[in-house]
Amino acid sequence: MADKRPNPDELLARVQTDEARARRGKLKIFFGYAAGVGKTYAMLEAARRERVEGNEILVGYVEPHGRPDTEALLEGLEVIPPRQVPYRGVTLREFDLDAALARRPKLILVDELAHSNAEGSRHTKRWQDIEELLEAGIDVWSTLNVQHLESLNDVIAQITGVVVRETLPDSVLERVDEIELIDITPEELIERLQAGKVYITPQAERALQSFFQRANLIALRELSLRQAANRLRRDVDAARLDRAAPGPWATSERLLVCVGPSPTTAKLIRTAKRMAAAFGAEWLAVAVETHGGSQTLTGTRQKVAQHLRLADQLGAEAHTLVGANVAQSILEYARSRNVTKIVVGKTAQPWWKRWFVGTVVDQLLDNSGDIDIYVIRGESEAAGSIESLPPQAPVRWTDYVGTALVVAVCGLIGWLNHFFGLAEANTVMVFLLGVAFVASRYGRGPSIAASIVSVIIFDFFFVPPYLTLTVDDPQYYLAFGVMLAIAFLISTLTARLKEQLRASQEQEHRTAALYRFTKQLSEITGMEFLVRAAGQQLSQVFAGEVVLFLRDTRGSVALRFGDDSSVAKQSVNALVAQWVADHDQMAGAGTDTLPNATALFVPLIGSQRTIGALGIKPTDSQYFLDPEQRRLLETCASLIALSIERDQSVLEAHEYQLQVQAEQLRSSLLSSVSHDLRTPLAAIAGASSSLLDGAPVQDDTTRRELLQSIVDESHRLARLVDNLLDMTRLESGIVPLNKQWHVLEEIVGSARSRLRKELEHHPVQVEIPVDFPLLQLDGLLMEQVLVNLLENAARYTPAGTQIDICARREGIHAEIRVSDDGPGLPPGSEARVFDKFFRGSTTPTADGRRGAGLGLAICKGIIQTHGGTIIARNRPGGGADFVISLPCVETAPRVVLDEVPVSGGS
Repeated sequence: MADKRPNPDELLARVQTDEARARRGKLKIFFGYAAGVGKTYAMLEAARRERVEGNEILVGYVEPHGRPDTEALLEGLEVIPPRQVPYRGVTLREFDLDAALARRPKLILVDELAHSNAEGSRHTKRWQDIEELLEAGIDVWSTLNVQHLESLNDVIAQITGVVVRETLPDSVLERVDEIELIDITPEELIERLQAGKVYITPQAERALQSFFQRANLIALRELSLRQAANRLRRDVDAARLDRAAPGPWATSERLLVCVGPSPTTAKLIRTAKRMAAAFGAEWLAVAVETHGGSQTLTGTRQKVAQHLRLADQLGAEAHTLVGANVAQSILEYARSRNVTKIVVGKTAQPWWKRWFVGTVVDQLLDNSGDIDIYVIRGESEAAGSIESLPPQAPVRWTDYVGTALVVAVCGLIGWLNHFFGLAEANTVMVFLLGVAFVASRYGRGPSIAASIVSVIIFDFFFVPPYLTLTVDDPQYYLAFGVMLAIAFLISTLTARLKEQLRASQEQEHRTAALYRFTKQLSEITGMEFLVRAAGQQLSQVFAGEVVLFLRDTRGSVALRFGDDSSVAKQSVNALVAQWVADHDQMAGAGTDTLPNATALFVPLIGSQRTIGALGIKPTDSQYFLDPEQRRLLETCASLIALSIERDQSVLEAHEYQLQVQAEQLRSSLLSSVSHDLRTPLAAIAGASSSLLDGAPVQDDTTRRELLQSIVDESHRLARLVDNLLDMTRLESGIVPLNKQWHVLEEIVGSARSRLRKELEHHPVQVEIPVDFPLLQLDGLLMEQVLVNLLENAARYTPAGTQIDICARREGIHAEIRVSDDGPGLPPGSEARVFDKFFRGSTTPTADGRRGAGLGLAICKGIIQTHGGTIIARNRPGGGADFVISLPCVETAPRVVLDEVPVSGGS
């Protein structure tokens, strides 16, 4: 009796899935075939019913399209104000994801699932926003038209002549918890368009002449109904599995045809195709491997692979199962797929084979339960052509020589048993042990030969009368039969165990190869390195030549790996690779498409598009027809495609980030520099105009003030230009360092002299120890650092506050500190003050002007060029503290000063 208890692993997986679903929000889609069928209207009506029942409803985003009926349904519902996003001179309204997450309603409505968000949004697509809401445990209702499905994009373009730009992956629709189909007739939709209920009149007239033609709407409606029906079929399968139903639910017909190596299988597959068409049913083609595929079964596997390809070409969903019992494996798979009818072929067999071995058909009929079995009679096995039968493996005479030696040794041990007067049972056990050894070492054929020869030797040497094949006691005939039967049974079981072990080892080899391949691809970045590693690994796994063709920006494939292979040197293979990449189908050697190619080509299908083709030319030509190896090759091709896509995505994300940073830098530069350039230029222009006018009211003092203003603003403008040039040189890495030995006191003095006017209202206290070492640095650049720090301190601190410059040695580093008694740095901006164009402080400056935000960035660049560091922090008692750390050379020359610690003020 079959064990119908639920599988524990399946139960555990189901419990884990249910727990994950319980934590995640539920997504419901109002699905239609075109705009105007009433998806948003139906969603809002359902929301109002939920609200009447006391459920919390929040409208995240709904696009009313100027329709009064839709706008009326929004009244009384809480709506999140949309985000206002400026874009190319217009203001776009977008869904405010952060506000929705902060509000955390039980249910939120977000219209237009396939919408593309404006630039600068957290996600590029609205379905990604909804995914984040679902992960937060919020239920979501949304709307979707069939033309937005990615898999139907080409079909929609062919039918309507319109290429839909806003698409979403089909996987999003597959993860939806509930779909409600909103359907009206095309005639009713056209009437709504003509009445202006969908678009305004001019737009509606254009739509009726293009996308909304009646033929287009009929085709779109069929596509939406098919999508809904497919979803219902999956829901039925899931519900049946949840109930652990023992038999199929015949809500729709689903056929399964059993595929084998028989010559009549092709006829069987064609019959199943006609039956599926007559029933309007989905159909599957299944072959079963029973771990019996030794060398003698190579031809069988080739025939099965050919028949599975035929079924696939006729539209079946083809699979290969692995199991110990063919009928049991087929029935288990049929029940898991809700199959209602099984089509199996029956060939004429001898009565003795049916009696002793049984047939798959009989087992299916006995255990099918609620599944209908259709038996299609085929020709007898003898009627098949000789060429169609599986080729037999070549005989290895060395195996039979080894068998003979083992039997001889068993006979010698048996003679010793007989010589010492031991029981005959011991001799029988020795021969059975020899048969088991032969079966485990050499296989089934030699083990059967060993069984027969062992019985003959036992009769000839150990049964009286000796040295003859006749026996005096008839009971020995029964003993011979039992001995022979046990030997056959042991040899068969041992050989089967050996074959199963070999199959397990092959499966382990494939799994290990796939693991190594996946691990290596996951650890490599960079297109060239990734392609090279993938090609080299595949060459080892499949023992042959490997080539990789990838698409360029024009869609043409170009060779990226395998330049020196024989495959790459034949131009026909490049044409085959291009065809494979264009049609997403396997082609080349071993297939029915472009079979003249010397290699088998598999498309590299990524998550969004086909990025190229993988070609392989194994050393064994029969390798092309092995279904297991083909599946492994297809899996490896998918991994390569996904890895290349991942690398390209990382590169595109990095380039996009650079573009965003460049755009932000450009905006900051324009907003900062334009103001800082305009201000001094305006002051210079105003003062110059006043001097040129020569008004009689101007006295010498006024003219001097105007001239001084021109000089001051010119200096300010020059400093700004110098800062821009210094920043450009630092970023390009072309700043040459003229390192010399310098006394820090001299650099500080020069910096204070340059800022005499800016520092006239700030006392500067300098404390440098007398034994402070000389510093090997670029004196002019270090002076610029101190100038920028002092100017920054003078600008952002009130008049009369003190500025401190301190220096000390800390191990192998020299530390220089510039501190002030001002308001300090804004909290959290200590690291950002060194960013370009960052102006975090809102404190009014001494001159009423704010800098361009380049001075501190230049300081950081110069210090890092010297191999040092600079940090900013707030002092405990108030004020800002900038600390410079520079490497201090032990062999620096010493300078003897006349005075003790330098301590000066102004």
